[in-house]
Amino acid sequence: MMGIFGSGFSQQAPKVLKKTFSREALAQKLENEEGKTVTIQQILDQHKGKVLVIDFWAGWCRDCLNALPKARELEENNTDIDFVFLSLDRSKEGFEKSLERFDMQDKENYWFAAGWKNDFNNYIDLNWIPRYMVIDQKSAIARYYAISPEDPEIQATINKLLKKG
Repeated sequence: MMGIFGSGFSQQAPKVLKKTFSREALAQKLENEEGKTVTIQQILDQHKGKVLVIDFWAGWCRDCLNALPKARELEENNTDIDFVFLSLDRSKEGFEKSLERFDMQDKENYWFAAGWKNDFNNYIDLNWIPRYMVIDQKSAIARYYAISPEDPEIQATINKLLKKG
């Protein structure tokens, strides 16, 4: 039997794949690049009627940085949907530096000023980044758990929501 560290334990898929958000999760506050506070609910409301991909990442996360080219490809191949990037950088300065360093300024970016452990991340079982979620046109969760932008389920979910293929 493999030890905990070699088993991929930390990126185990959650047992329950949720379809909706709790009131506490929706009330979670983040900051945008200007330092303005917004809630998850406000972010979802801005994208209602569109398919939305949420990309959790951080500038210190090697797996996230390795995934960035494929995440950009996913975005380029799906110009009819929206993308939001939620940063788990450890400080406002780190968030700002990461956006600049990895050429993310033209994207819709938010930062968890509250840190990793917060009502939203706890609710969605955030145990690893990168993490991707697909949200449908009514702000329900269509794809709860993916840890690679190359996960074929992401594109399949997008296609199904857009009635393609």
